[in-house]
Amino acid sequence: MMASEVQIMHPRPSSIVAALYTLRDLGVDVVVMHGPSGCCFKHARLLEEDGVHTLTTALDEAGFVFGGQEQLTRLLRRARELFDPKLIGVVGTCSSMIIGEDLHQTVVDAEIDVPVLEVEVHAGYRDNTKGVIITLEAARDKGIIDQQEFDRQKFLLEKATEVERLHGAASREYLAPERGEIKYKAAERLLELIKEGKRGINVLNAKKETAYMFADINAAVAQVAKSRGSEVSTLANLDENKGLTKVRKDAKNILLGLEERGVQIEQIIGGLDEYPIAGEEVAKWLAREGDYDFAVISGVPHAIPIDSLKGMEIFSITNGPRQVRPLRELGHQHVMVEIDLHPKTMGVSSIIESEFGATLRGLNEVG
Repeated sequence: MMASEVQIMHPRPSSIVAALYTLRDLGVDVVVMHGPSGCCFKHARLLEEDGVHTLTTALDEAGFVFGGQEQLTRLLRRARELFDPKLIGVVGTCSSMIIGEDLHQTVVDAEIDVPVLEVEVHAGYRDNTKGVIITLEAARDKGIIDQQEFDRQKFLLEKATEVERLHGAASREYLAPERGEIKYKAAERLLELIKEGKRGINVLNAKKETAYMFADINAAVAQVAKSRGSEVSTLANLDENKGLTKVRKDAKNILLGLEERGVQIEQIIGGLDEYPIAGEEVAKWLAREGDYDFAVISGVPHAIPIDSLKGMEIFSITNGPRQVRPLRELGHQHVMVEIDLHPKTMGVSSIIESEFGATLRGLNEVG
């Protein structure tokens, strides 16, 4: 059976959640979810950490039968009064979409003097990236982004889907969550290689805000290598001129944080939204520079072409427990998981400490 035909049995990300995060990246101040109060509760709460007021029409049984457009109209007007937003997003849910709610007409009826992005989305799509595309279409139609940026984003989403189906959490019928190797053991081995003067490549290839923690790992590797007089080349997908509003800002913040830590980046391999294709730049670097003994890859390690890493001892750090097995099968010898990384990187604007980074620094101090 081809990877594209695999029937995935473990839970996968939701298109609704993908739409919510995309609205945040576009600079939306207020998001109104038209559906039950519990829909996407965890992610809605996390969005509040990022400064996005996330509201719900709280549809109940009566709303499922008679509709909830009046509730949505009232809530839009109240949101305008309470938060004085510059840009609002209205997001559909499975409930409101199934009963055929007309988001556009409701926005018209609300008569508020604020641009509103209407995102008619539900969670029934195979790939969560569909939620991103629907949101970007709304942003393009409102003039928030142009056609060129829309096409760029759509291309990246297609590549991200391809990466996940080939080597990610969508590559198997069922993947059990795993914690990966004990961080102490992996850090001990990495420090041993650094002490021996082995040559290493240190790659940050992270998705959007998760880079606030993944970057700490690459900073730790660079700092420990420098303290030991070992050669490590650091590459990172931190192009601050690419991506939506928040994505560019995050890249700038992380670059500043790495600079403050004395980390020199030898090559920028793309933006924080270009993680599905940044591996191509890593492969080009390796073809040109060659002969590295080990590689440390944080973020989305499975997007780096495995053929370009031949002969190296690979240390991979992900935040996906279901990503452990695919990475091991690819040939990554040391695979670790930073548990609960994503919630910890919501609402932050500077690099935060990782477990693996702290472990490596600690071992270096005592050894």
